[in-house]
Amino acid sequence: MSAKKKKFESKNLWAPWRIGYIQGLDKFEGCFICHNIERPQDDEKNYVLWRTAGSIVMLNKFPYNNGHLLIAPARHIADFDQAGEAELLELTKLISQTKKVLSLSIKPHGFNVGMNFGRCAGAGLPGHLHIHIVPRWDGDTNFMSVCSDTKVISQSLSGLYEQLKQISEVQKLPNL
Repeated sequence: MSAKKKKFESKNLWAPWRIGYIQGLDKFEGCFICHNIERPQDDEKNYVLWRTAGSIVMLNKFPYNNGHLLIAPARHIADFDQAGEAELLELTKLISQTKKVLSLSIKPHGFNVGMNFGRCAGAGLPGHLHIHIVPRWDGDTNFMSVCSDTKVISQSLSGLYEQLKQISEVQKLPNL
């Protein structure tokens, strides 16, 4: 067997933080966004960064990249056509505000901003409209994503959460 083949045979990546997600898949019923909205006392535990009059901003507990945030209306609606003008305006302003706090804290070179409508489109939670804000860096594709379709998240959620909360306080964010 060649050395090159041996090098790529082992595909173990230890990610012990994922066990919470795996064990919770069949335990949690309902909408995790609504769950978080209804429990402001648990904001730190649920990584809720901001609450506004009609929206919530939280860290994605199972991120695509470091700093992956979710923005959602407080109302449980599935699509844009159910949102009012005030909700749409607030969501759009929050995109700008989340980009600002992430730029000040972790200094990404760019962002992916996106939404998935319907499970077939990739929505893990198709019943509650939400927007993904995913920071990106030049060269953030590395051997892990190329060879094994794996992302390495380089900062803990709790560390990032504290950093974003501190910057939000100093910058008075969100400022709607």
